Amino acid sequence: MMNWKIQKLLNGETIISKEPGNSMLPILKSKQAVVLVPADWMDCEPGDIVFCKVRGACFTHLVKAKNIKRGVLIGNNKGHLNGWTKNVYGKVVEILPLS
Repeated sequence: MMNWKIQKLLNGETIISKEPGNSMLPILKSKQAVVLVPADWMDCEPGDIVFCKVRGACFTHLVKAKNIKRGVLIGNNKGHLNGWTKNVYGKVVEILPLS
């Protein structure tokens, strides 16, 4: 079964996502809402926050590097690198305030 967020982004829909975890502090807090617009890895640049899949796991993480053969290198805001992927589905265009 495909992740509902991936399905909506592939359908061209803009969505609001809340991901748990503290690996993106201080940029994003755990479960802080973000607005994701559909995006492809080619649309991304280092420093962008994207919703992607790396080795079977979905992340809202930072693009650390870009390579025409390998795609984009994904990592958190604490220095950890998750790996290279071309499976980018959305890009964060707005970080919503915590309610």
